[in-house]
Amino acid sequence: MFDFDIIVVGAGHAGLEAAFACSHKGYKVALITLSKESIALVPCSPSIGGPAKGIVTREIDVLGGMQAKATNACQLQIKLLNGSKGAGVWALRAQIDKLKYQEWFNSEIKKDKNITLIVDEVESLIINNNRVLGIRTQTNKNIKARKTIITSGTYLNAITHIGNQVKKEGPQSLKRSEKLSSYLNSIGFELIRLKTGTPPRIDSTSVNFKKIKIETGSKQKLNFVHFNPSYLPFCKQVLCHLTYTNKKTHQIINKNIHLSAMYSGQIKGIGPRYCPSIEDKIIRFNDKPRHQVFIEPESLKLNTMYLQGLSTSLPENVQEKFIRSIKGLEKAKIIKYGYAIEYDAINPIQLWPTLESKSLHNLYFAGQVNGTSGYEEAACQGLMAGINAALSIERKTPLILKRNEAYIGVLIDDLVTKGITDPYRLLTSRAEYRLLLRNDNADDRLIKYGYDIGLIKKEYYRKYLQQHKLINRTIQYLKNTTLKTQSKSRMKYDSSTHNLYDLLKRPNVKIQQLLKTSKLTNESLNKIEILIKFDGYIKHQQKSIERFQKYDDVCLKKINDYHQLKNLSLEAKDKLNKIKPLTLGQAKRISGINLTDLMIIKYYIDNHE
Repeated sequence: MFDFDIIVVGAGHAGLEAAFACSHKGYKVALITLSKESIALVPCSPSIGGPAKGIVTREIDVLGGMQAKATNACQLQIKLLNGSKGAGVWALRAQIDKLKYQEWFNSEIKKDKNITLIVDEVESLIINNNRVLGIRTQTNKNIKARKTIITSGTYLNAITHIGNQVKKEGPQSLKRSEKLSSYLNSIGFELIRLKTGTPPRIDSTSVNFKKIKIETGSKQKLNFVHFNPSYLPFCKQVLCHLTYTNKKTHQIINKNIHLSAMYSGQIKGIGPRYCPSIEDKIIRFNDKPRHQVFIEPESLKLNTMYLQGLSTSLPENVQEKFIRSIKGLEKAKIIKYGYAIEYDAINPIQLWPTLESKSLHNLYFAGQVNGTSGYEEAACQGLMAGINAALSIERKTPLILKRNEAYIGVLIDDLVTKGITDPYRLLTSRAEYRLLLRNDNADDRLIKYGYDIGLIKKEYYRKYLQQHKLINRTIQYLKNTTLKTQSKSRMKYDSSTHNLYDLLKRPNVKIQQLLKTSKLTNESLNKIEILIKFDGYIKHQQKSIERFQKYDDVCLKKINDYHQLKNLSLEAKDKLNKIKPLTLGQAKRISGINLTDLMIIKYYIDNHE
C-alpha cells in the first residue's frame, strides 16, 4: 500500500517543477524539504534566464512547467540579450524579487490539493528487488510511493568556506543533508565532489551610483510566458548597474590568494568552468586589466545588492578590501560575505535519458545533484523527471526530447551520454542546431508534447493552432504576392523581384512594412520574419538533421552486454556497457566511440534481429 503516488525529495527549482508536474497530472505528491526556508530558494543570482538558459525557461513554460509563470509574477527588470546578433542566440533575462519568488511558490503549494509538504530529512530508501518503494526519514518515518525523485541540489554533505572558516551547512547557512549522500554511495552510486560559490551582498545605500554605469531593461514587451502574460512597463523596471575591477583590486586578491579556500587546498570539489570565482578569473586571465561587476537588486523588500561577477571564498577582511577598491563601491557596507560551497553529486551517466536510475527502478534524479549549475538547468530536469515518472505510472512512452527539439534535450543528452567533470552550464555552443532552438519558437517545437501529456490546457493549444494557421497563411500570401511593376513600393525598394517573401529576406525590410493589417500577434509576426530571413540557414540545419537521423533510428535496447561484440575495442565495450546507449545516435556521441565501432554495432544489430 502506497502513501503517495510520487515522492519528491527537495523543494528547490528542480523539486518544485517535478512536484507540480506530477500534481497537475492528478497524482498525490509528498514534497519533502529540509526546511521551509529552502523552498524556492534563490541563493545565488536574483535572475532567471540568460544565453541558452532563457530559452530553457521558455521551453519549460510550453511543456506546462512553473518557472516562467513565477518569473512573470516576480520580475523587477527584463531584457533581450544579444538582440544585435542573429536570432539563434537571442535570449531573455529577468531580474526577480527573490523574496516574492519564494512567497509565490509557497502560495502555489498551499493552494495545491495534491501536494503535501513535509519538513524532514531523507536518510535512505526503501528498496525491494531493485525497485525503490519509498524513503526513510530522520524522524524514523517510512513513506511509501510508486516513484521517488531526488532533487537534493547542493545540500548533500555540504560544506561552506570563507577563508579558513569551514561550516557544515547548506546554502545561506541552511541545514544540510547529512546521511543521504553516504547512503547512496553505499548502495553503489558513484558520487562526485563539486564546488560552486556566490558573491557578497552589499547595502544599496552605501553604493555611489553616480560613478557607475546604468543598466536598464528593454523597452519592448517581453515575457517568458506564452499564454496570458503580463508585461512590466519599462518605467516600473528597477535599474541594475555596471562597474569594473581594476589594477588595485587584482593586486589585493593576488596578495591574499593563499588565503582563498580555493587556493589553500582546503576545497577538494571541482568548480564551474564557465562561472569562475573572481580569484579564478584573475589567475586564469591575468592578462585582462579588469572584469565586469554587475550590481543587481535582490528584492523590493531588501536593501541588498548582488555583486554579479565577484564570487569568492576569500576571508571577510580581504573581501572588504577588494570590494572597496572598485569604482562606486569605495564605501560599500557588506551585509553578507561571499562563500564557496562544496557538495556531493552523482555521476549522471548512471541515469537513462528519462532521468531514471539505471540500477534502481522507480528512482529518478534531477537538478544540481546531477552535476549541473543554474536554476534553469535544474528546473527543466525536475520537469522532465516529473513528466517521465508520471508517464511511467501510466505505462506510457516516456518523453525524451531530441537535441534538435529543445535545449532541454541537449542538456539531458550531454549529462547521460558524456557525464561531467565540472558543474555543467548550458551554453548556446553546446547545441548543434541552435538556429532551430530559438527563443521565439519554443511553442512550435514543444507545445504538442505539453498538450498530449496533459499539462497544457486545451484552450491554450487551440489559440496556438489558430495563430499557427494564420502564420502559414501569411507566409503563403507573401510568397504569392508581387509588387506591381510601377508601384511606389517597388520604386521604394528598388527591387527587381516582385515577391514579398524574397523582399523580406533583405536585412533592411521589416514585415510591418509589407503587411498593413494583420490578425497576427507581434510574437507571430516576429516568427514569420525570422523564418523568412533565416530560411536558407534553417533549411541547411534541417538537412543536417535528416542526415544524422538514421543513427537515432537504430535502437540498441536489445544489446545487454557489448562484450559479445567481438571486434569492438575493450575501451569501447566498457564505455558502451556503462552508458547503455538507447540508440546508435547516442552511442555516436559517447567520447571515444569511433566510426568503426558504430559500423560494428550496426552490423551486429542487422544480423541479430
